[in-house]
Amino acid sequence: MNTGISDSEEHLRNLRLVIDSELAHLELDEMLEQSLQRVQEAMAADTVAVLLLDPSRQTLIATAARGLEEEVRQGVRVPLSKGFAGRIAAERRPIALDEVDTKSVVNPILWRRGIRALLGAPLVVEGRVIGVIHVGSLQPRTFTDDDIEMLQVAADRIALALSARLEDEVRSAASTLQRSLLPPVLPSIPGFDLAARYSPGDGDVGGDWYDVFPLSDRAVGLAVGDVAGKGLGPATVMGRTRTALRAYALETDSPALVLGRVHRMLRQFEDEQMVTVIYGVLNPVEKTIVMCSAGHLPPLLALPDGSTEYVDIEPGPPMGLGPELERRDVSLEIPEGATLFLYTDGLIERRGVPMDQGLEQLSRVVSTRPAEEACAEILQALMGNESLLDDIALLAVRRLAEEPEAPVS
Repeated sequence: MNTGISDSEEHLRNLRLVIDSELAHLELDEMLEQSLQRVQEAMAADTVAVLLLDPSRQTLIATAARGLEEEVRQGVRVPLSKGFAGRIAAERRPIALDEVDTKSVVNPILWRRGIRALLGAPLVVEGRVIGVIHVGSLQPRTFTDDDIEMLQVAADRIALALSARLEDEVRSAASTLQRSLLPPVLPSIPGFDLAARYSPGDGDVGGDWYDVFPLSDRAVGLAVGDVAGKGLGPATVMGRTRTALRAYALETDSPALVLGRVHRMLRQFEDEQMVTVIYGVLNPVEKTIVMCSAGHLPPLLALPDGSTEYVDIEPGPPMGLGPELERRDVSLEIPEGATLFLYTDGLIERRGVPMDQGLEQLSRVVSTRPAEEACAEILQALMGNESLLDDIALLAVRRLAEEPEAPVS
């Protein structure tokens, strides 16, 4: 086997082969497969593998391989700072091993496979380690400076392509999860007209959501919430919060008790994740709604005479952080012809604009028109064609005017 690249032209040819820009346009799996094939050919290696970092568990996970496919099939994990790959990630530098044994490598597949020499390099993007790539030889081999340079060039190229693909996949997964958890159709409630909107904005998908679901005794649960942060993590927490809220809502008709139980769930199972929610139980017969707020913005009531008012509701502490404090329910009768609006902060927050100004602007654009029209008017007035970084959830609950009884003839 070639123990190094002595010819400069051959070296440059191999470098171009590794960093071929066409790889940037391939899907993730195909990009990895072709990248590893080219690295293996360019370096005359018997094995090549990529392990990606799982930051939440501080481990490297075997993701793609040639000659070591069992690493991927068996889901090999290597702790940071442990063994060959772990050292490369922790020290952020290439490492070469002229001898492979149980002391230098923690993954038994490598030395059982008969690998005699290893060379690895970190995958780094914007100063952040996202994984490791390593090549191996089944014959004794001393990796040269040219070998190290070539593998690091390949590592840098693959890291950039991987980062872009992973961000796209995470964004797509978060968006799919977000939309899958929104109600496909709002339930029909006698005497009420409902409409809702969700807009993801132009940034990463966040944890905003709305929900409407039937409860026992003809009551209906209404919720609008916001999980702090962006991306797949907050979207996942949003899904768990929504599921927990629905489950606890079946146990009690007190929104305060429901939010208290969700708070305890978040404290137990989610790591320092803050969630704001306003949750209410609508009684269509009595035309009332009982609500509780966990650090959320106040609902806005639009009245038939054209006036508006924010509901006087104590926001209470957000869920997920801090000790459990007393939460209070507030009961509100929805006047005939009035519309109640629940929303997330993305609707009224703008850079450089005080929140009070955003709330005032919202109060000027709401109306008691049919709920669908009212939602469309609000988004047109506050968003228009503007690009927003934050996502938005909006729920409108309009009490219909009661039909007058026909006179007795």
